[in-house]
Amino acid sequence: MKLPHKMFNMPEEQGNPAYTEAPNVFFNREYFIVTYETEREAIDKALPHGLTAPEPLVKFEFMKMPDATGFGAFQEAGQAIPVVYKNKKTPESGLYVYRMFLSQDCLEPTVGGREIWGFPKKTGTPNLAVDGDTLVGTLDYGKVRIATATMGYKFNTINKDKIKKALGEPGYLLKTIPHVDGTPAICQLVKYRMTNISVKWAYSGPATLELHPHALAPIADLPVKKIISAVHILADLTLPYGEVLIDYLKK
Repeated sequence: MKLPHKMFNMPEEQGNPAYTEAPNVFFNREYFIVTYETEREAIDKALPHGLTAPEPLVKFEFMKMPDATGFGAFQEAGQAIPVVYKNKKTPESGLYVYRMFLSQDCLEPTVGGREIWGFPKKTGTPNLAVDGDTLVGTLDYGKVRIATATMGYKFNTINKDKIKKALGEPGYLLKTIPHVDGTPAICQLVKYRMTNISVKWAYSGPATLELHPHALAPIADLPVKKIISAVHILADLTLPYGEVLIDYLKK
């Protein structure tokens, strides 16, 4: 069977890919990340086989991406869980990306993120903005507000090398794609790692986070028990292709 020369085009002969080939470069990517303690039982329930969480912690992230090659400009919000992947050699710490919500008008990063890497992207209305002396992140699903976070704007500087190291840690994803008959075609634990990281500034400050229940966007299933820390970061970085760590359908 002869494969199409451009696998991202569907149909191939029309030359209309929904997204570009990686790597994708992000310029002036702005992060607002609130780390909080949640319930141990909820964390364990969320993790796929192969990952463990040393502590019951969650990072709720708001991201503003004004300039991304191939993707344009968009915003994003979601939850990531600090985990350890126990491979045959040395256990490796990183973040398991659990839930993500992107701007509703952003087809390319939503579809490309799901189909290539396995990012759990859905559409929503995330927003990151400055309100006087306060950094504010919000996330709406439809017309319902499901998350609100606040932080004192640029209160304390953070060591940029420490932030660069954290941004360079691996990310883990559960990539699942069905066959046309609905049975599983792909079910994989995927690893990716950001490269070419340049941190322009990083700050911390006092923070709050509210999560609200929603039937189709259940971010409150990882409830907030206590705020641990909050950071506000601006950086350039590159997202290359990932790698498959576990193929669950072959085990």
